Amino acid sequence: MANESSKASIVVFSGDMDKIFAALIIATGCAAAGMDTTLFFTFWGLNAIKTGEPIQAKSFLGKMMGMLNRGGIHRLNPSRFSFGGIGRMLFSKMMGDKNVASLEELRQTTIDLDVHLLACKMSMDVLEITRDDLIPEVEDVVGVATFVKEAAGSQIQLFI
Repeated sequence: MANESSKASIVVFSGDMDKIFAALIIATGCAAAGMDTTLFFTFWGLNAIKTGEPIQAKSFLGKMMGMLNRGGIHRLNPSRFSFGGIGRMLFSKMMGDKNVASLEELRQTTIDLDVHLLACKMSMDVLEITRDDLIPEVEDVVGVATFVKEAAGSQIQLFI
């Protein structure tokens, strides 16, 4: 069991496949080491915890953003060598060939290890994402002040 000072807090800002992969690997490592671990998903990072279903935005810009940025962990592209989505397939194949867990498996491992998944309320408001657009395992939708308070008591704070 982790003691109170054994905590890790990670901001997940990027929605790039490789950066989400890094955030999930670090989170699972921290949690497996007994640390109370929190992932705070904001802006493009929210794509890793979105269901991937079309969002029901109300404004014209929100609807356009929803179409262009549908999200879902299986749709994430690498930050380099995307090649219009082909890079995602290539990296997934290469990772599978090396018996590396997929992003879906890593996300499930964070859930199984009781990593706290938090979504940024302001980012969700701006992008017109609702709680229903997120996977059910997201613990809460919070403001940055809640996350900052959490991070202030953490031994490890990262921004990915």
